[in-house]
Amino acid sequence: MRITRYKLRPIVCPSFLKRCALLCFLFFEFIGFSQKNPSVSSKVDSTNIKIGEQVRFTVTVEADTTAQVIFPEGQTFSPLETVEAFATDSTRKNDRMTLQKIYALTQFDSGAYKLPAQRIEINGKGFFTDSAMVNVANVAVDTLNQKMFDIKPLMEVEKSRSELWIWILGILLGLAIIGGLLYWFVFRKKPLSEEEKVALLPAYDRALLELKKLENSKYLIQDEYKQYYSELTDIVRSYLEEDVHVSAMESTTDELIQKLELRRDAGELKLEDDTLKQFKRILQTADLVKFAKSRPESSVAQNDRKSIEEIVTKTHDALPEPTLAELMEQEEYKEAQAHKKQRRKMVISVAAVLGFLFVAIGIAVTQYGFDPVKDTVFGHPTKTLLEGEWVASTYGFPPISLETPRVLKRKSLKITPEQQAEVQDVQAFEYESTDGMFTVTAISTMLAAETEPDYEKSIEGFIKSLEAKGAKNIITKDEEFTTVTGVKGVKVFGSAKFAVPDSKELVQGKYNVLLFGGKGFQQLVMLTWADGDTYAEQIIERILRTVEVKTEV
Repeated sequence: MRITRYKLRPIVCPSFLKRCALLCFLFFEFIGFSQKNPSVSSKVDSTNIKIGEQVRFTVTVEADTTAQVIFPEGQTFSPLETVEAFATDSTRKNDRMTLQKIYALTQFDSGAYKLPAQRIEINGKGFFTDSAMVNVANVAVDTLNQKMFDIKPLMEVEKSRSELWIWILGILLGLAIIGGLLYWFVFRKKPLSEEEKVALLPAYDRALLELKKLENSKYLIQDEYKQYYSELTDIVRSYLEEDVHVSAMESTTDELIQKLELRRDAGELKLEDDTLKQFKRILQTADLVKFAKSRPESSVAQNDRKSIEEIVTKTHDALPEPTLAELMEQEEYKEAQAHKKQRRKMVISVAAVLGFLFVAIGIAVTQYGFDPVKDTVFGHPTKTLLEGEWVASTYGFPPISLETPRVLKRKSLKITPEQQAEVQDVQAFEYESTDGMFTVTAISTMLAAETEPDYEKSIEGFIKSLEAKGAKNIITKDEEFTTVTGVKGVKVFGSAKFAVPDSKELVQGKYNVLLFGGKGFQQLVMLTWADGDTYAEQIIERILRTVEVKTEV
């Protein structure tokens, strides 16, 4: 068999090839446009800053909306320090997006620093920003015009005693608690129990009540005859001791009957022989039951209880009526007992309160000292000023600024004819305590001429004003004084015997006078206080630390 092989040849149309080539070109152009490479750019808002200032570094990324972009985080800008990384800002246009990230950077040492390139990761591929140079300049300091001051020495601060009020409130609360406990357990009229109510009854009524309870008891049902007769005889013996006044509890049967017969023979007790014989028989039966274990019939025991009840009634009726003297004696006895009980309650109360106060005050004195505790409890004028709310204010012109426990009130000062040639205007402000020993005065004076103030003359005028108020033995010292801001003045200080207002008495005191001024003006601060007043001295120290004045008008 013969097999014939044929070779096939493709037949290609030229127009078809052109169309395919055009489609491939358009397809690859579309892919190239849709997958355009991302771009990264950066900038800094300033390349020259001062120490501590911030520079803003902005990174801008353009990429597809499906791209994954990772910005740097942390301290990657060394030697510059990252202050803050702001939130990423994004905008979108068609299938492209623009991301913007801003970093706040700074440096605290002067010099030229290179801001290193930062790596931005987009779809796993790294892109780098441009580097930049940032110059950090020193802050110019004018050492010629700017005054320099030494470091202030350490200042001792006394322990605050404001907690004393907490102690006082605690003591008052403790006293209130003790008072409540004393009222509840000592002074309050407590409801009486049944036993206490029975005990307060008269002997006769109490005996009948106890005999009634014995009748309702279960002693006879439970064959407890010994207990039954013991209570029966105790009831009658107790009654005889209280009402008849014979020692019945410790007496034997024969002794008790003999004592009752003696009272009857003396006319103090009107009892019949049959009553005494019946009473003796019941007592003998009780003795046999208690000591010989005798067991009478139940009916006999019940009749014996009824007989004892009759004997008690007859004995009560046989007693003579108490005389007026006896009744008075009983009333006095009751009053004495009540008074004694009341006095006992008062002693307990006073002892409890004094004991608590002694312990509380002792602890407070140990903690803070005697004088602070005394001044807190009884009050002290300057202590109240020291621990109160202070006022910071400015007074007069040229202004004087200072902090004081109270606001200074304007004081009217008249310019004498002799002063008119030198003084143009005077503004005075003053605070004076109730006892007149603690004063704060601020005076601003405008001079008539543009000349420096005469401090010596001002000091002489101050001393003369003290003498005019009755001060004696004035001792004066002076030294340079400098405010916190460096303004220099003169401090005049010393002691004197000051006159107490509305009195001829002289009290040892101290004073401070601060003098400042310039061309055409003068400022003066005066402080006076009683010698030995530690609270006033603390006030003066605080005021001196806050004094400020203007050196130019």
